[in-house]
Amino acid sequence: MASVPQLLASGTGWRVHDVVCTASPHDRPFEERHESLCIAAVTSGTFRYRSTQGSATLAPGAVLLGNERHCYECSHEHSAGDRCLSFHFDPEFFEQIITAVPGARRIAFDVPNLPPLPALIPIVAAAQAARDNGDLAALEELAICLAGTVSAALPGVRRRTRLPSPRDELRVAAALRRIEQESHQPLLLADLASDAATSPYHFLRLFLQVVGVTPHQYLMRTRLHEAAVRLRRSSESILSVALETGFNDVSTFNGHFRRIMGMSPSAYRRLRGVGGSHLR
Repeated sequence: MASVPQLLASGTGWRVHDVVCTASPHDRPFEERHESLCIAAVTSGTFRYRSTQGSATLAPGAVLLGNERHCYECSHEHSAGDRCLSFHFDPEFFEQIITAVPGARRIAFDVPNLPPLPALIPIVAAAQAARDNGDLAALEELAICLAGTVSAALPGVRRRTRLPSPRDELRVAAALRRIEQESHQPLLLADLASDAATSPYHFLRLFLQVVGVTPHQYLMRTRLHEAAVRLRRSSESILSVALETGFNDVSTFNGHFRRIMGMSPSAYRRLRGVGGSHLR
């Protein structure tokens, strides 16, 4: 099997797996089935996800959504391997969570994924750090926070009616891989468009269509995600974290971090749980 799930933590109505996939463009995809409601946060790699809700190109920061007993297929037409934190929920447990979420209407997902939304970054970063640090007790709280935040975000997300061509997906997937690998470097829209052999305007439209955010938004959120993970799993200085994740100075880093995360880097580091304005 190309996909190897490892159970990290579980409780009544929920469980979390660390899923490492080694599939490559040479491997033929095969149909699988979600045995429960699934919310999977992509932490590395890029892949194509197809389900009854539609299809999407997923990269770090995105969240895969799967309905109970629905079939799906993952493929790696553009690159090899990925890693996800896969949260699974029994419908009854998930329903208990969303009854307290304003605006949430149902337990079934209508779309295949969510892009790297600001409200998701602190939760996914905290979950990744908990996985890497072996702080598995924190995953129960994070599972509930993730389910509630996804449910709150869904009413504002529309299902795509126009799908990108395979060629356009290939262009965007290559840009996603470059951003993942070089997020600490200055990456301009013109450079990414040149790699894709298209105009900056056309590439901007393609990227937004495939990923759900602009290239600059994705770059900044990738940097902030990495910074948040490093703040949680290391004792390195905030200055070091800022510079090594691509920010020119602490002031700029603090401003971006506070705007997206709802608190300062030092406050985020002190929290054991998720915290943040999205939970108040």
